[in-house]
Amino acid sequence: QVQLVESGGGSVPTGGSLTLTCAASGRTFASHAMGWFRQAPGKERAIVASISWNGRNTYYTDSVEGRFTVFRDNAQNTVYLQMSSLKPEDTAVYYCAADLNYKGPLYSGGLSDTDYAYWGQGTQVTVSS
Repeated sequence: QVQLVESGGGSVPTGGSLTLTCAASGRTFASHAMGWFRQAPGKERAIVASISWNGRNTYYTDSVEGRFTVFRDNAQNTVYLQMSSLKPEDTAVYYCAADLNYKGPLYSGGLSDTDYAYWGQGTQVTVSS
C-alpha cells in the first residue's frame, strides 16, 4: 500500500505560481515513478508531469513544458510540482499517483492513469483571469 496526500493548491491570478506537494507513506516510495495528473471540470483526467524513481528522468505534457517542474526528495518521501506562469486553463484538481511498474532506471512513469496504482485525494488549483 502507498498512501499519498497532496497539498499546496489554491487560488492565484494569471501569471502566478504554486508548488504542489505529495507526501507518501507506506511501501517503498523511492522505488516508484510518480506522476502528476489533473482533471478540469467536464474533462478527463490527464497526465501533467512524471518523474523516474531516481529523479533522473522527467516527462511534461506539451502545455506545461517550460512552466512546470517536477522533482522529488526520496529521503522525505515527497514529490513536488512547481508551477509558474499559471494560466486559467491550468485550473483543475491535481492528483499525484504512484506507478508500480518498473521498466528500467529511467522509466518516468506511464502516460495513462491506468498505469498508476495509487492516488492521492487531489488538490484544487484555480487560476483567475
